[in-house]
Amino acid sequence: MKSFIPAFIFATLACSAAHAQGNYEIQVYGSETVHPKTTMFEVHSNFTAVGHKATPDGVAATNHAEHETIEITQGVNEWSELGFYIFTSEQSGLGVQWVGDHIRPRVRVPDSWHWPVGASLSMEVGYQRARFSPDTWTWEIRPIVDKQMGRFYWAVNPAFERTWHGPDVKEGLDFAPGVKVSWNFTKVIAGGVEYYSDYGNVRSIAPLHEQQQQIFPAIDLNVSPKWEINFGVGVGPTAATDHWIVKGIIGRRFDWGRKENRPHSTAP
Repeated sequence: MKSFIPAFIFATLACSAAHAQGNYEIQVYGSETVHPKTTMFEVHSNFTAVGHKATPDGVAATNHAEHETIEITQGVNEWSELGFYIFTSEQSGLGVQWVGDHIRPRVRVPDSWHWPVGASLSMEVGYQRARFSPDTWTWEIRPIVDKQMGRFYWAVNPAFERTWHGPDVKEGLDFAPGVKVSWNFTKVIAGGVEYYSDYGNVRSIAPLHEQQQQIFPAIDLNVSPKWEINFGVGVGPTAATDHWIVKGIIGRRFDWGRKENRPHSTAP
């Protein structure tokens, strides 16, 4: 098992996702996986207050779009999980639309390895309708590293994305890192900053105005180990990015026959 993760990363990169998150699931992942015999249900609500009013090739504009995503994650064993996404969009003139679905297996470094940081590897593959993305089949590999240091928490997601079907197939592998830092002000309230980006092809980083970058001041409410609650307001400073987005995540864990609970980190 110890050689599995490095070998898996190498093999996947050698095969060589586009924009798996987009404005549907705005989240920097922590390394912990859902426990076995546990199911996590999450709703991601993202409203683009100021976005693009016109897009090429008949793709739906993002301005004033409300995106609702349902994420269902099942714990497989102590070091793996399987997630499934249902993406929807609601906008004036379009009504409520099904956008697509993704599936996401993830494995993590077991506690028994005693690593100084949390580490896991997420894979996400799925379909989105051409009405919402010209790249209809995409794939993402997301290494995840995080650490809780007293009240301070940080997480880094150096994601790589690739299009399998669509005009961006020729673009190859994209680099889209995400970063989160936060501070536990109380046992319930943690506040910090989340950063999301897409720098373009790993072999040729895009000019700044063509990069996607978003900065979200965000709050996490640690009301219970069973709940995950996150809110943020993001600004996109580059021309290629939607300028204002309001996002929220509400999740609930359900245990199916588990007799004991491991302590749950205050980090999301």
